[in-house]
Amino acid sequence: MVMSTVIEPAESIRSTDGDSVYENRTETEDDRVALTGSLQGECEDAPSSSSSIWAKMDLIVLPVTTMMFFLSSLDRSNIGNARVAGFQEQLGITDEQFSFALTITIMSGFSLHVLRGAYIDESPTDRTASSTSQQTHYRKPAAVATKHGRPVGHSLLRDYSGLLACRFFLGLFEGGLLPGIVLYLSSFYPKRKLQLRISLLFSATSLASAFSGLLAAAIVKMDGVGGKPGWAWLFILEGVFTVLFGLAAYFFLPNAPTSAPFFTEAEKEFIKRALHEDGIILVGEQDNDYTWTEFWRAFIQPHVVLIALSGFFNGATVSGLAYFLPSIVAGLGYSGAEAQLMSVPPFAVTAVLSIVSSYLADHYARRGLTIIIFSSITTIGLSIFLGIKPSLLYSNAKLNAPPRPFNTGSYATVVRYGSLFLLVPGSYCIAPPLGAWMSNNTAPTLRRATALALLSTMSNVGSIVSAWVLGALSAPPRYTGAISVLLAFQLGIFACATGNVLWLRAENRRRERVRVEAGVVAEVDGPGLKNDSVWYTYVL
Repeated sequence: MVMSTVIEPAESIRSTDGDSVYENRTETEDDRVALTGSLQGECEDAPSSSSSIWAKMDLIVLPVTTMMFFLSSLDRSNIGNARVAGFQEQLGITDEQFSFALTITIMSGFSLHVLRGAYIDESPTDRTASSTSQQTHYRKPAAVATKHGRPVGHSLLRDYSGLLACRFFLGLFEGGLLPGIVLYLSSFYPKRKLQLRISLLFSATSLASAFSGLLAAAIVKMDGVGGKPGWAWLFILEGVFTVLFGLAAYFFLPNAPTSAPFFTEAEKEFIKRALHEDGIILVGEQDNDYTWTEFWRAFIQPHVVLIALSGFFNGATVSGLAYFLPSIVAGLGYSGAEAQLMSVPPFAVTAVLSIVSSYLADHYARRGLTIIIFSSITTIGLSIFLGIKPSLLYSNAKLNAPPRPFNTGSYATVVRYGSLFLLVPGSYCIAPPLGAWMSNNTAPTLRRATALALLSTMSNVGSIVSAWVLGALSAPPRYTGAISVLLAFQLGIFACATGNVLWLRAENRRRERVRVEAGVVAEVDGPGLKNDSVWYTYVL
């Protein structure tokens, strides 16, 4: 392939290969002067170290965003704890109705994804990274506060219709929280520092699931206080706290990296240059090339499709465990309060493993390999859970009924419970590299936003599957049908991740050949660069 390269002064680099044209905006002369001045300023008043700057950024951004997602995850998973505490039986709700209530939550959240996507893209030439950050700054805390008013409403439930109404509004106000936060973080950190931060965010999910079990075991003891059942107090206490935090969070989130407090001018210039060199748009740098054509192009790129499909597969497993792990543990023969506590250790292990693996993935820039390893671990855990003989397992399907006499330390029970330490960490540790991989390899900013919204939507669709296969279509304690489906999904993740690594590696090599044939060795980068440009290098 013969390729010609024409360099247009201070405006753009245009590369043609006969089939397509790649046009990438580079710095104007004013930009170069500003950045040169910034670099000189750094030399005169240089920050102590880059690691200290990003650590300071962590202290400013991560506590608020992580707590927001922690509370969101806590709210999603506590209905599973309430189920074990007698919520379902006291309201007279069948397994099918319980699954449908979970589906309503997911579908209402999905509808908001679509509406927000239309809003973001209705005037693309006016959208900047600044507006994206401001949308997160204004909307996400409000979403948390409004959304978590719904759990308080759960405490007043008297029938199935009330449950459906509460779950509908819960999902409606929650929609877009996760992709919005991931997009927000992707505008604050360079590519190779992103997965660890996303992992810290996602560790909130596993910690919330663990904390939910501990909290539920304590709160359900309030049964009868104020004339309310224990599960009602579970919703009340969690809901009141999260409403207050959602209102306070508005004042803590900065609009943009360079507007974050406690940074010196030299540190702000360092951050600006680091993000600029990594192709991340900053405040004032518009993404004028974004059109509806670019919006739809995000849906046909191979790596976007493969990551989104992996999100669907893993979303089913993660959501299923968040909602049903207390029920699964209860199916092994543990009583209600004991089942709450026994669901904690797998999630605690998950939080630690997720952070360690993400640190290594950032250091070596290997997202795909991380996903391949953890999908293999999850596959092994699911295979053990499915394959162990059930003869010694607790067989009473009523979750709140008194346990039959049996040995909870039996071989079958111990092995099945031990398998949770593989399948829970394995599936939860897949989510951070999926988000980081999609963010790293999709540009410019608004195309990245579209891809992240697609990933979140596909994960939600997977959640619908788990709500039914674990809730109504697969009988405890074995959950044979559900485990079989989730096992097939993990194999699908393995195949998608492997195929994506191979495709990205081949595409990087092809682009390198094109650049060499063109006689241009230096790689041009900068804000606005599209990921389908020959100058763009994919992260594996």
